[in-house]
Amino acid sequence: MRAPRLVRAPMRWCACILFCLVLIPAERAVGAEEVSGVRPLQHLSLSAFLATLPPHIQVLHEAAAMESFLAALDGTPPDWSAMYGHGHHDPGHDDRLFSLNRARDAEREGNPVLQTPLAFVWSGELSRLDPDTGGYSVALGPVFTPTAWGQVRFKPVDLPGELLVVPGVACARHIRHVLEQGKPLEIAVVFIGRLVPEESLVYDFSHDQEGLGLIMPFVRVEQVHYLWEQPAGCEASQ
Repeated sequence: MRAPRLVRAPMRWCACILFCLVLIPAERAVGAEEVSGVRPLQHLSLSAFLATLPPHIQVLHEAAAMESFLAALDGTPPDWSAMYGHGHHDPGHDDRLFSLNRARDAEREGNPVLQTPLAFVWSGELSRLDPDTGGYSVALGPVFTPTAWGQVRFKPVDLPGELLVVPGVACARHIRHVLEQGKPLEIAVVFIGRLVPEESLVYDFSHDQEGLGLIMPFVRVEQVHYLWEQPAGCEASQ
């Protein structure tokens, strides 16, 4: 079955938010291993890379996989119409959301799915070159996926303090040429990690569409991968 269309947030807007997140990373869990955000650029399609992941990692890229995962965690979707009531100005709106999240957090405790390694995708755009590493800074943008549960938007937790893509020799000049022309160069960014146990899912409403439910899984990042299919002209640009 064909994957649903994914909705990406505007990259310029996301870059502003992620600039702050990268400069001020969240505190890591005590004893947690530092995750490196300085990684090589892998010349693979997203589907080809996801197919190489070990079977114990649950890939949450298509709507059907997300729906199955949410059902294993929380059973059934919220009644969004009842939750929304008369809208954002309904005096009980925030209380209902708070009660829903608190109740579902309690019911989710001890669920083994909380420990399942997950892979999800954000979009990225290369920006300035770091001359010391030969890598490019990455401006991140979330991906919003419409599902039967509502719109799903993953939130990476404990992002590395530095996100740099290091291209191979074969494409370094090509990438530099593209960026010097002021053209955007987008990549896929794959995060692998596990849900944050104390705040694994947050239910909310979309700020872009009235009454649309929003589900935000909070995933503590353990690995970062940068993907870009090498264009045919890469070698020729040397």
